[in-house]
Amino acid sequence: MQSLPGPDAIRVGTAEREETVRVLGDHFAQGRLAVEEYEERVDTALRAGVRADLRQLVDDLPEPQPAFLLPPAPPAPPGPPAPRPAAEPALVSEKSRVVAGVLQLVLPFGTGRFYTGHIGIAVAQLLLVLVGVGVIWSMIDGVLLLVNGGTDAQGRQLEA
Repeated sequence: MQSLPGPDAIRVGTAEREETVRVLGDHFAQGRLAVEEYEERVDTALRAGVRADLRQLVDDLPEPQPAFLLPPAPPAPPGPPAPRPAAEPALVSEKSRVVAGVLQLVLPFGTGRFYTGHIGIAVAQLLLVLVGVGVIWSMIDGVLLLVNGGTDAQGRQLEA
């Protein structure tokens, strides 16, 4: 009988890689990572294949941590079934994903991330552009904002 792989052997996708890069950007903005170390960790995160590859990049850092690496919450005790709430409209930001993406592409030093309110990522992109290595990250980020959309700083989806 074949045993199931551990949770760190699970393959990761773009969402997990981007969340890890965002968390690393927050730690960089807080001064916990030097520019060279930050660049190395981001490069490794973007090439990661399994959760273990991403876990090793943030294990030595305090909160915040990528949500997918946190242990699952203990199950809540059973209680009476909750009444079904009426469907709530999806929360949509007043900020546009097209504007955010175009700002990232035209002014590739975190301008689109400043616009969406993600100050930590914006500062990291700005600093990396100033040292001459961050333009590619900003350009990729701009394309992803245009294609996939994203969220503003309050977690609301950017409008189309």
